[in-house]
Amino acid sequence: MEQQIAGEKGQIVSIHKICPKIHSERDLSLLLDLIAQEATRILQADRASIFLLDETTGELWSKVALGAAETLRLDARLGVAGAVVSTGNTFNVEDAQKSPDFYSAIDVHTGYHTRTLLAAPLRTLAGEITGVFEVLNKVDGRFTRADEEILAALAAQAAVAIETAQLVEELNRHRRELQQENSQLRKEVQGRFYTQKIIGASTKIQAVLNLIRQLSDSSVSVLITGDSGTGKELVAKAIHYSSARVRRPFVALNCAALPDTLVESELFGIERGVATGVDRRIGKFEEANGGTLFLDEIGDLSTTSQAKILRVLQERVVEHVGGRKEIPVDVRVVAATNKDLESEIKKGGFRHDLYYRLKVAHIQMPALREIPEDIPLLSKYFLAQYCGEMKKQTMSLSHEALDCFVHYSWPGNVRELENEIRRIVVSVPRQIILEEDLSSGIRGCGYKTLAAILPDASDLKASVIELEKRMILGALRQHRQNQQQAAKGLGLSRQGLIKKMKRYGIKSE
Repeated sequence: MEQQIAGEKGQIVSIHKICPKIHSERDLSLLLDLIAQEATRILQADRASIFLLDETTGELWSKVALGAAETLRLDARLGVAGAVVSTGNTFNVEDAQKSPDFYSAIDVHTGYHTRTLLAAPLRTLAGEITGVFEVLNKVDGRFTRADEEILAALAAQAAVAIETAQLVEELNRHRRELQQENSQLRKEVQGRFYTQKIIGASTKIQAVLNLIRQLSDSSVSVLITGDSGTGKELVAKAIHYSSARVRRPFVALNCAALPDTLVESELFGIERGVATGVDRRIGKFEEANGGTLFLDEIGDLSTTSQAKILRVLQERVVEHVGGRKEIPVDVRVVAATNKDLESEIKKGGFRHDLYYRLKVAHIQMPALREIPEDIPLLSKYFLAQYCGEMKKQTMSLSHEALDCFVHYSWPGNVRELENEIRRIVVSVPRQIILEEDLSSGIRGCGYKTLAAILPDASDLKASVIELEKRMILGALRQHRQNQQQAAKGLGLSRQGLIKKMKRYGIKSE
């Protein structure tokens, strides 16, 4: 009797000792495993199972059955566990195989032979049954009345700990969902913000925007080509802020602005003491780790620097100048150039292997002269922007001024248009911008009526000559003095255009 009392006291002490461990564990799987282990030890059983009630499906399922290799799932109305759920009582089964409540299909499924079984309900503090706590096969004989009380005490502690862990798990799940949702919303908002800066309703600009959207869920390298001033960096930012890398850095480097001797340290970093007065600093690849590195004017890099960039793209590691340690980097590279890289490859000025490594996706930015239908939209956008910045009333282009804008060739592309608008907003006192307010190279580019452009419309021959001269001059401006394209636009052969230019004394600029 004394030995039995001592054993029961030992069990109670063990419960008190494991309570802090149970209530401090917030991971549900680890908690269930801990409870099952302690139950088998304290109650001297062969294994333990914790079944949780899923009210939506009417099933009991076990994430842990100590000694079992898989999760169990059964109808909540079946077996001893089902009887515990329906009655709320503790069941002590002395001979499981002869008990009418025992569900032998579980033994058949698991290959385990149950002899004795003790099962108690798991209840919340509000008294709601949330599952069943079972211990199986008492090592020495049968489960006693004292064992029932010990299991009931364990079940009470376990139920509270499980409820807490489930609540924490649910909160963590909601937090992860909110973080993902916030990240997605931030990506969409920032991506939309940057794509909205790419103004244009033309087919070519819409194709660029569609490609940016297609690239949003990938991290492939992108090569952006096009003339200077067409908005290549703006597209690079839109790619970054539309991607999953939106919360990581966007780092830009103008390769054309760096002397070849500094390219390596700028890109890959440098160790202290490599040269007099040099401190350790990281390079652009490390600075952009997890984000996007924009290499503008990459066609201006030497082939030596190109080879080193190629190695980083292949190996995903960098080494500081003067260092020996390889530093892993996760960077999306977006490169841009106004050069024809395929021609550069033929001349030996650009590595073909780097070219194809960068050109996984390719975006060709159209010149402004190729999308004249977007010039009114861009002009309105820049006028609103700079009038707002300079706190001036909104200005607008007269029909004649807009006509000149549309028919001017814009060798500086969107950047030139933006600078022209900024100059106009600063210098013009009126709200309506006239043709006379435009820069000298842009004035006179518009198509006008005969009465406006001909000095004497009554002289047919002189009027025709004047009209031809103006059309030739306008075509040459529109096509940036390219005689072949200007002739095609006028419906002439190149030789026919040259003859007319000689006849009227027109010289190419």
